[in-house]
Amino acid sequence: MIILSTPSVALIVIIAAISLGLGVLIAGTVMRKTIIRKSQHILKEAMTESEVLKKEKMLQAKEKFLQLKAEHEKQVSEKNQKLAAAENKIKQRESTFSQKMEDLQRKQNEVQTIRENLNSQLEILNKKQTELDKSHKQQLEQLEAISGMSAQEAKDQLVEALKQEAHIDAQSYIKEVMEEAKLSANMEAKKLVIQSLQRTATEAAIENSVSVFPIESDEIKGRIIGREGRNIRALEAATGVEIIVDDTPEAIILSGFDPVRREIARLSLHKLVTDGRIHPARIEEVVAKTQKQIDQEIMDLGKRTAIDLGIHGMHHELLRLVGKMKYRSSYGQNLLQHSKEVANLAATMASELGLNPKIAKRAALLHDIGKVPDNEPELPHAVLGMKLAEKYKEKPEVCNAIGSHHDEVEMNSLISPIIQVCDAISGARPGARREVVESYIKRLNDLEELALSYPGVVKTYAIQAGRELRVIVGSEKITDAEAEQISHDLSKKIQTEMTYPGQIKITVIRETRAVAYAK
Repeated sequence: MIILSTPSVALIVIIAAISLGLGVLIAGTVMRKTIIRKSQHILKEAMTESEVLKKEKMLQAKEKFLQLKAEHEKQVSEKNQKLAAAENKIKQRESTFSQKMEDLQRKQNEVQTIRENLNSQLEILNKKQTELDKSHKQQLEQLEAISGMSAQEAKDQLVEALKQEAHIDAQSYIKEVMEEAKLSANMEAKKLVIQSLQRTATEAAIENSVSVFPIESDEIKGRIIGREGRNIRALEAATGVEIIVDDTPEAIILSGFDPVRREIARLSLHKLVTDGRIHPARIEEVVAKTQKQIDQEIMDLGKRTAIDLGIHGMHHELLRLVGKMKYRSSYGQNLLQHSKEVANLAATMASELGLNPKIAKRAALLHDIGKVPDNEPELPHAVLGMKLAEKYKEKPEVCNAIGSHHDEVEMNSLISPIIQVCDAISGARPGARREVVESYIKRLNDLEELALSYPGVVKTYAIQAGRELRVIVGSEKITDAEAEQISHDLSKKIQTEMTYPGQIKITVIRETRAVAYAK
């Protein structure tokens, strides 16, 4: 066992510490050299990459410079071309201006020469005029001496003779001028009418009295008819339209002369079939709602028509009457289409004549509103339309044009004959009207009005093309015996006052209803 003394231990510790420090120092030196080598390598790589990146950027900058230079040269070239073109134009204008100045100078020289010639000729003319006056005076003195009359007396006699001759010639000339004016006026009027017709595109609008309602399957027909036919009877009574359910596949025919009733029946059927609930109470509810819907559509249609024609500021009641014209026909011609056609024709004709086309278009659109009033007074439709226009504050020339288009009122503006002529053109063109339909509809209207004249009658409907008249009376006002009497009296009155083909069946319907509410 070796025992070390304390100094020896201390020496060993010092030597170990020195060795450790030298090792650490040597390791640090080696590490620093390694780090330096790595950093130099990284720095070298960075320098290399920076050189490459620098070259790339330089290349990109050169390319960008070349591109900008090319664009700049292109713009400069374009500007130079424009400047050259402008210079050429200026040179051409200068050349033209110089030519015009030369022409002007030449003309001025010619005018100066002509003026000098005229002055010399005027001097010669004045000399000759003086000589002529002197000679004329001498001749007058000789004539007075020969005739024994003064110059004034001879002049008076000559003037009187010339007056009579001029009067005769003037009358003949006036007659010729008047005949020529009438001929040219007729030709100009024909030309104006033809131009107006050519510039106004129209269609033939013939209304019929039948609408077809499509259905998805034939089993819906049974639901529309209902048990023992009560649904179809309720629908006919509520709408006044005959509903024909026959073997026609997937279709039901709605027959009625009134287009409004047919439209209400069609829309009501559509709602009932879509909803699926079809029974008398539901039918009456749907028909009432559809009636309100049609009233709103009529108002909207009147507004759209006025906007389409560029007419503004019209009273809403007049707009409603305009929309109502869609469901009225005149000799088979749809009244709204006719009025729009007349409006376009009148605007064209007024423009050709130098008048206000807006006033002409307004008067033309309203010229037949007397055919669609809410009540039926005993007045011609033109006079009634004029009164309605006056009531709703239309201009006097518009009112006069409405009232005078059938000569019931005297015309007092140039717009009035234009409306009259355009109304005649629209009604007279081929395919516009069909008088048979008009007389047929009038006969059915008269038939319904005749039945409504009886007390206690609530509604009347002419169906089956006028072969049947259904009269609905109030159960609280009319008894069963009175209903039979109305049917008999009405048949006799129709035979006496109306002319119609075949025979007419009068059906008086008296319905009793008991209504109670469970609360």
